[in-house]
Parts: sequence; C-alpha cells; structure tokens
Amino acid sequence: MKTFLVAGGDMRSVSLARTLSENDMVSAIGFDGKIFDNSDIISINKASELPEKADCLVLPLPVSADGVTLNCPLCSCCPTIRELSAGIKPGGIVFGGKISPEIHRYFEEQGFAVCDYLDREELAVLNAVPTAEGAVQIAISQTDETIYGQQILITGMGRIAKVLIKILTAMGAKVTAAARKYSDLAWAEIYGCTPLNISEIDGELYKFGIIFNTVPSLIFDEERLLSLKSDCLLIDLASKPGGVDFRAAEHSCIKTIHALSLPGKTAPVTAGRIIASAIYNILEERSEHS
Repeated sequence: MKTFLVAGGDMRSVSLARTLSENDMVSAIGFDGKIFDNSDIISINKASELPEKADCLVLPLPVSADGVTLNCPLCSCCPTIRELSAGIKPGGIVFGGKISPEIHRYFEEQGFAVCDYLDREELAVLNAVPTAEGAVQIAISQTDETIYGQQILITGMGRIAKVLIKILTAMGAKVTAAARKYSDLAWAEIYGCTPLNISEIDGELYKFGIIFNTVPSLIFDEERLLSLKSDCLLIDLASKPGGVDFRAAEHSCIKTIHALSLPGKTAPVTAGRIIASAIYNILEERSEHS
C-alpha cells in the first residue's frame, strides 16, 4: 500500500485524492473547509504535521502560478513549494502537471524522482473527452440554433478534434475538418466528415456557423475573421496564446471564446480519475523496471 500526499489544486485534485484513497493511504494539504469530511483522507495544514512521510507527493495542474506558492484555489492559505518536501520520504516520487523546470530541478536536488503526468499519452487521450464535451456544451449554450444541421468547421486533427467529430456527427452536424497533413485529411474522411486542406479554408469560411480551433498557432488572423459570418461562434481550444487574433475578433464583433482547462471546469470528477489512473500506470512501470 502506497502513501500519498495530495497538495492543492481544484476539484480535479479532490476527485484524484478520493480515487487514490480507494486503494491507498492519502493525506491532503491546501484545501479549506470540510472537503474531505466523511472520508479516509487526512487533512493537514503543514507537510511537517504528517505522522509518517508520504511515498508520493501529488501536485496539481498547474503546479504553481509564480514558481513559489502552490496552486491551491480551494485554500485561503497556500503553502510554498519548498515546504512540501518535508512531507516526502527520502527517495520518494513527486507527481505534477506542467511542472516548471525550476520546480522540477528543486525536487530532484532534494533527491526525489519527478514525473509530470501531463506528459502521459493515455492522460492526453482520455482528457480529450471532457474537453470535447465541454466545448460542445459551450456551443449549445452560446448559440440559438441546434447542433443538428449546423455547418461546423474543426481546424486541426488531433485527439480533441477526433472526439469532437465523433460527438458532433452523432448529433447530426455537418462537420468539415481542416488539416495540413494528407494523413490527417484521410482520417477526417474515415471519421465521416468533409476533409479540407487548411491552406484552402479562406474561400470556405463564410459557410460555418460554429468553428472549433484546436491548432496552437495563429490560424484566424484579422483577414480570416472578416471572412466569417457575423453570427459565427468561434471556440478556441488551443493552449495559450491560442490560434485566434482575439483583439481583431473583438473589433470585428465575432463572438470568440478561448476555452481553456475544460476538463477541470466541466468534468472535474472524471478528470481527477484520469490523473489517478496515469499515476498508477507510472508507478506500475517504475516497479517493472526496478
């Protein structure tokens, strides 16, 4: 049985801690109130208060906004990153999401193994589901027409785009997928939507009522934004800075939403379970190679 110290984060971390506690001993720091009442999880205020140091420290996603203080939106008094090392056994493992090089180096210098669970492919694949569902939820809430029958464009053909295609085509949308690679265009056709080379979208943009961008580089500049229907909804799912010129979008009055971190906002319980699964996979792999 492993011992975990789950430190900070949003409701994903709460779900993560509860999932880990189904099989292992879990303590939590960086959470206010009675979040873990009626559970086997021990809440502490300082890592040094642990009766026994943990095998694993689990940091949130992202770990920190400033590189010093733990990201803990559910706590009024957040510990520093350095304080947390007091709660880990010598040779223990530190998990986290988007671990900065500085934080990674600090824990390694303390003798701990460091693993970024956001680098795991299985986590990225499974996270595409709550991201896509959250994006569709936004589209439904921000338009006054049904998804059924809508002309929808998806730019990019990665994990999120593939899940979006599956959901939207099942809802009766007329989906076009724009990508650069011929292999991606072939996949778009196999997935049952219209393939479009992204270099050829300029003459097609006027058709679409909803656009989902998944490409993390500038696709929708001022010129392309002016080609959109006035009532088009543009949802950017790409990580910062995104694929949209947001200032130009504001000036052109195109409704644009940069929808980031959707798993934590729309399905935190599922997102927490996905992270827990990735952590167990890492531990299993480490035991096989030890």
